[in-house]
Amino acid sequence: MNLSLPENKKIRFLRWFDFRSWRLGMLAYILNRVTAIGLVLYLYIHLAVLSMLTGGPAQWDPFVALARSPMFLALDVLLLAGMLIHGLNGVRVALTGFGIGVRAQKPMFVALMLVGAVLLLAGALKIFME
Repeated sequence: MNLSLPENKKIRFLRWFDFRSWRLGMLAYILNRVTAIGLVLYLYIHLAVLSMLTGGPAQWDPFVALARSPMFLALDVLLLAGMLIHGLNGVRVALTGFGIGVRAQKPMFVALMLVGAVLLLAGALKIFME
């Protein structure tokens, strides 16, 4: 049984990874999918970490000390970035789904991502200052 793709499908598949052909809409699409996968993975990791609570303070306290390290705080900023990108892009998709701003999708995406960047900066400062 031959599992390889026909040549024309290979070319179409490989074109998806050619960033030179990406337009703003494609970037929004990719960001939405990648952040969705990241957020789902985070939920499973979060549940695994919360299961450490069953071990009591002997298991939980060392994790809390580790979670306050700069590396983990940077991961919190990455999580915040994923939530902002996915959430704000979702607002844009919902609005256009209701027929609001259909012709202004690109400026709306740029504006929402700028709002997200400002919120991310404020959140990162708060995360690292505490």
